[in-house]
Amino acid sequence: MPTTLVTGATGYIGSHVVLALLEAGHEVVAVDDLSNSSPESLRRVSQLTGREAAFHEVSVLDRVGLTKVFASHEIDAVVHLAGLKAVGDSVADPLSYYEVNLGGSMNLVRVMAEYGVFRLVFSSSATVYGEGISPFAEIDGLGAVNPYGRTKEIQEYLFGDVAASGSQWRIALLRYFNPVGAHVSGRIGEDPVGKPNNLVPFVMQTAAGRHEQVTIHGDDYATIDGTGVRDYIHVVDLAAGHIAALGALDTHAGCRAWNLGSGVGSSVKEVMAAAERAVGQPIPHQVGPRRSGDVAEAVADVSRANDELAWTTQRTLDDMVTDHWRWQQSNPQGYTD
Repeated sequence: MPTTLVTGATGYIGSHVVLALLEAGHEVVAVDDLSNSSPESLRRVSQLTGREAAFHEVSVLDRVGLTKVFASHEIDAVVHLAGLKAVGDSVADPLSYYEVNLGGSMNLVRVMAEYGVFRLVFSSSATVYGEGISPFAEIDGLGAVNPYGRTKEIQEYLFGDVAASGSQWRIALLRYFNPVGAHVSGRIGEDPVGKPNNLVPFVMQTAAGRHEQVTIHGDDYATIDGTGVRDYIHVVDLAAGHIAALGALDTHAGCRAWNLGSGVGSSVKEVMAAAERAVGQPIPHQVGPRRSGDVAEAVADVSRANDELAWTTQRTLDDMVTDHWRWQQSNPQGYTD
């Protein structure tokens, strides 16, 4: 069985990726500093799969700690998910985003090279496309418009340069669009620390009574109903994309980018309507001003991932919000319940 190290493993996406890897037969080494997540997620993953990941509480900024992890396991590949990820926070505190996201990636690839591990799947973001014309294809130019997106863009250049430095490197850049939803069991899902920065978890927490109302950030965009349009992808479909990308590294040397999205755009108002269908009642909301760093529309062209990874999404927006609501109802206070 291959052994895959996952950074950011106890987080929302990380826990679903660990579950998918275990189900696919991988041995998993899980790394996280627990600054924005709970080890309870991996305990539940173990319950769901009947298998256990080897967990190390280590930050990607801790090069000595990472070295000890690599020295303790025969690692074949790495899925790198660790990093800061909120657009608004990155505008308010750009230095932290550059320090954590770039510094962590540089530490990781240095330790990987030291231990002869040259297969990497990197968690990038659709924010690297900036204000280009949607739908975005991998051949489009990059031009992030906020600090978070710029750190992802710079990391992509970093990994591209690393791959060009030696033929042994095989690196997949997965440009996520908007992951939402939860495992169908309701046992693992999104549990942000403090107030959620993303739409769907905030909407569902509002439906559960944890917030007074949802603020829609702008309704004057040049979109179908004036609200921002995004490409939402179920987190379980996203996790499956990582398994497909790891397999594709067998035939794709160097550095290659793939979009992971549904290829379908949904406006904030459409998400609100789907959430209300899932919840079965209206969810309080109001319209507020635009949010700094946001773009009007971001939808994926997923033809490359469909063709080269033999991967497609299986779940609809209604599936996403239904599964997220099941998680929210079962875990009203997240993993602290």
